[in-house]
Amino acid sequence: MTKTRRQIEADLKHVDIVAEIIDARIPISSRNPDIDELVGEKPRLIVLNRADQADPAMNKAWSDWFRKKGWSVLETNARDGKGVGQFSAAIKTALKEKLEQWKAKGLVGRPVRAMVVGVPNVGKSTFINQVAKKKSAKAGNKPGVTRGKQWVSVDAGLELLDTPGILWPKFEDETTGIHLAFTGAVKDEIMDLETLACHLIEILAKRYPQALLERFKVEVDPEQPGWELLEQCGRKRGFLISGGEVDTERMARILLDEYRSGKLGRITFESPQDAESVEAGHGGD
Repeated sequence: MTKTRRQIEADLKHVDIVAEIIDARIPISSRNPDIDELVGEKPRLIVLNRADQADPAMNKAWSDWFRKKGWSVLETNARDGKGVGQFSAAIKTALKEKLEQWKAKGLVGRPVRAMVVGVPNVGKSTFINQVAKKKSAKAGNKPGVTRGKQWVSVDAGLELLDTPGILWPKFEDETTGIHLAFTGAVKDEIMDLETLACHLIEILAKRYPQALLERFKVEVDPEQPGWELLEQCGRKRGFLISGGEVDTERMARILLDEYRSGKLGRITFESPQDAESVEAGHGGD
């Protein structure tokens, strides 16, 4: 962690802009808050990756929120490459003034250098591969697959610097870990599946009751505890064991599988309002 911080600090001197990849479904939990302090005033492009799996209205709300901070925003889905084609143009738009200054000084042909940062499992290597249209960064869904320093040439006007994805999110509260577990960014084994599913179904009941109605044919009360909601859905699906009890473990697994495979629709777990309260709770840091 300290080594990564030092490397990023050293490499920042060689780049013009920082592209920060985050998961559009969990824009708070999939960021390391140290990035803001590390990058400082350097121009920033926020890449809302996996935007196709996130709530479109929330993608817009988050884009507006990040833009208010003075950063550029690009929505992408690195898996199928959607939005990735606009990356080079988005970088150049974000650096418009700087590029005009270069031109005035006669610095024609100097490529823009961008550093790509992101926590593990946010899709950073896959994103770089899509941007460069070749397997230049080693993609892996194991945390910490990216090693060492890699410059990747995108086109004549853009070079990317990949960084090791070992700037972990800060697990300062339980919510960060839970949200990362929803999306599969941390292993299921480290958390009880039924507990995780209870958290997931409570959020769905409050924010996306329609998803539960459509998928499990249940009318839910947003104030119901998760285990009750899980039982309700399990009963509807006919997941019964001896004595007419609901097999909540099976229901928990099904709920998580159906969320992750997109069968529950496009869902975002965090809102800009949540970010405001996190920032307020940290005394604005």
